[in-house]
Amino acid sequence: MHVAEQGEGPPVVFCHGFPHTWYIWHRQLSAVAAAGYRALAPDLRGYGRTDVPADPTEYTNRAVCADLLGLLDDVGAEQAVFVGLDFGAALVWELALRAPARVGGVIVLNNPFTPRPPRAPSHLWAKAAARHFLHLHYFQTPGVADAELGARPRESLARIYYALSADYHYLDTWRFPAEGVGYLDVLPHAPALPWRWLGEDELDCIAQDFDRTGFTGGLNWYRSLDRNWELTSDYADAKVAVPSYFLYGSRDPDMEGFSGRDPLAVMRGNVIDLRAVTEVPDAGHLVHLERTAEVNRLITAHLRDLAMHPV
Repeated sequence: MHVAEQGEGPPVVFCHGFPHTWYIWHRQLSAVAAAGYRALAPDLRGYGRTDVPADPTEYTNRAVCADLLGLLDDVGAEQAVFVGLDFGAALVWELALRAPARVGGVIVLNNPFTPRPPRAPSHLWAKAAARHFLHLHYFQTPGVADAELGARPRESLARIYYALSADYHYLDTWRFPAEGVGYLDVLPHAPALPWRWLGEDELDCIAQDFDRTGFTGGLNWYRSLDRNWELTSDYADAKVAVPSYFLYGSRDPDMEGFSGRDPLAVMRGNVIDLRAVTEVPDAGHLVHLERTAEVNRLITAHLRDLAMHPV
């Protein structure tokens, strides 16, 4: 596992999503380190300079939770605060259920905790894909999205990031049929960089990793979601008990279309120690890039609230 880190003090571990690398957090690492913490951002399994297993079954949350606990052991920490976005959010919620003694708290961006559904997720995706394009369904077939996105990694990243931001309405991708189109066919063309919230050099840094690795490692996280469902049967009725903080962009597509009818109410009913919920205005899914100063302020304030003070 490759891990970027800055600073000294109590550990704070940042967990990215798709299609990201550790670098998606680089603005947060410097802010958290400056506040007196040891900020760590791994390339999660399948990404960047971390190992990319060939077998899709090796990308379950259970496996990656073990990676994160191994990271804590490696740095000699009994506990850490975990910050998660996208797949990283689902990962840290599950880690809080599996190993609460190792989790000093979670700070989650955009993906609220939801209980285990009664059926495997792919059933819901197939039903939705009968009506319109759905990336969750499209990504399930090995090799297809891999080849499409991997043909032009930088363009693919730019179009995905732009579509997920507050500058576009991601759910417009649902206007397309499920058959006969690829992911890039339904995404908007991104304007030339720099954008108001992302620099050309930042995108280049991330794209270099995907030029080398391709997208299969990241896509295998999608292909493991049914297996995640199978492996969490013992947690079907479990509630998150660690101190938790949630923040989300006011125009985040996950909150609008992928997290249920009333995601905040559901989360409040299932996260026992939910200490703060903050809507960040004029931000989409990449809220920590779109509104960096506000998100950094919130993260450091939540760390102080946890009494995660430097020694």
